[in-house]
Amino acid sequence: LPAAGRGKAPPGLQRGRDGSKAASAARRRKALPEPGRNKATVKGRVVKSALEEYHKKKAVNHLKANLQYMLKGRFVANKAITEQVLAQNRGRKSKDQPPKKAAKKKPEGTVFTEEDFRKFEREYFGRP
Repeated sequence: LPAAGRGKAPPGLQRGRDGSKAASAARRRKALPEPGRNKATVKGRVVKSALEEYHKKKAVNHLKANLQYMLKGRFVANKAITEQVLAQNRGRKSKDQPPKKAAKKKPEGTVFTEEDFRKFEREYFGRP
């Protein structure tokens, strides 16, 4: 019996490196997730169809409705009022001010008539 005490102990009572390996392996086996169950999901969640999600998020063309809306309203505000509103929303800095419109020069009318040009032509070029 004393020889059995010094020798190897039964596998359940082993300690040291070999015993810790067996215990950790057992823990790892126990922690493996079951294949059919995912604990990260919310309880009662319904899996949605990919097609339904695609159709929900698909871009919708609003062109026809927008055109009808735009064509329906034909009210045009008074130009003086619109300018006043724009001026109120504009900043006071010079960079916010619109460029000054240069006054259009009217084409200067000629003082001479066609008759004067013919007379000048005869005198200058010597043609009858």
